[in-house]
Amino acid sequence: MTILFDGIAAGMLLFLISVGLSVTLGLMNFVNLAHGAFAMLGGYVCAILLGNLGLPFPLAILGAAAGAAVVGVILERTLYCRLYGASHLDQVLFCIGLVFMSISTAHFLFGAQQQPFALPDYLQGQVHLPGLDIGVYRLLLVVIGATLAWALQAMVTRTRFGAQLRAAVDNPRTARGLGIPVDRVFTLAFALGSGLAGLGGALGVELLGLDPSFPIKYLVYFLIVVAVGGSGNIKGSLIASLALGIFDIGGKYYMPQTGAFVIYAVMIVMLIVRPRGLFART
Repeated sequence: MTILFDGIAAGMLLFLISVGLSVTLGLMNFVNLAHGAFAMLGGYVCAILLGNLGLPFPLAILGAAAGAAVVGVILERTLYCRLYGASHLDQVLFCIGLVFMSISTAHFLFGAQQQPFALPDYLQGQVHLPGLDIGVYRLLLVVIGATLAWALQAMVTRTRFGAQLRAAVDNPRTARGLGIPVDRVFTLAFALGSGLAGLGGALGVELLGLDPSFPIKYLVYFLIVVAVGGSGNIKGSLIASLALGIFDIGGKYYMPQTGAFVIYAVMIVMLIVRPRGLFART
């Protein structure tokens, strides 16, 4: 049961970090491979606010999300918006260049070492139940992830903004003719995706660590979640993250010699059965 819970917590962390990519790639149809750079930014902002400035952990987390969202808006209005109509190859090349620029910047500002990070005392330790030891911080990740998944799914499917976003991506010319402010919708959506990346990166520092190689090290995990869950589907991303997290933790515990083989094997099987993802957006 403890291994199962740790797998669920790992899956929730994977969802928290990658759900922003579901917004930009799945809903906006932009191949934002620089997603990990925004997550890394959130991690560094959180570490600075928490360690250097002494802010409470909740404020540091919110500051990380806000900082990543602001940077996302700036880059979207100056750089990303020029590539919305470009080919996916152009988008990929641009984002890869942005990733390496972010890595160099983080290396220059913070060095190559792991960023020190200490959780507050009330988030450390475990809750002991019969047959189950629950880490307090992992429990927090599960609660935040479940709440965020519900809120995002409701936003996409039940709000005016979600309908405008889907319309703006599917047919921007018609959307403009209907009075939808396409540019503003894209900016808000990109800010949302960037902010979610910053939030996930800040929450993931304790378990994943933080150094300048973060955007490259975990990029494949973000892409796996979007591919397996189905492009643009929040519920699919959540279920894919939970499945991958459980199989990954279970595989590393019972077959440690295989390393990350299990998570890739699960991905391959899922994509063979459902090539467009578990819950592909039609």
